[in-house]
Amino acid sequence: MNAACSREYPARPICGVGAVVFRADAVLLIRRGNPPRRGEWALPGGAVELGETWRDAARREVREECGIEIILGEVVDAVDIVQPDVAGKPQYHYAIVDFCARYAGGELRATSDALDARWVPVTEIAALALPPLTQNVIARAIQLNGSNL
Repeated sequence: MNAACSREYPARPICGVGAVVFRADAVLLIRRGNPPRRGEWALPGGAVELGETWRDAARREVREECGIEIILGEVVDAVDIVQPDVAGKPQYHYAIVDFCARYAGGELRATSDALDARWVPVTEIAALALPPLTQNVIARAIQLNGSNL
């Protein structure tokens, strides 16, 4: 794999998507199977493939990681995740567009690069050890979703 395609020490930021998926009063979270943050809870998502739109990528990533279909809503936020190595060089760099979404169907199961997938009640999100950036994206999605919870 050449440096332009490598996830670790990429030649440029990798375009990615995330989805804050709601089902009743719960949010979908996955336990990451790959670095960075392997084993930690996160929103489902991943890299946009060549020729794919942001929205198509979000639907595909949720389907691949969780086995479910979603109805995609509006953009929640655009965020940057830059993780430097010990020398300060960017080891990982993702530019991510996060969407609000609603569960549409299918049986939830961890697939692809997710170790686990589950619906977490909105009232329990704060108790999880999620990075502040992820907590902020979820909080924004909850505000956008408002009375629909």
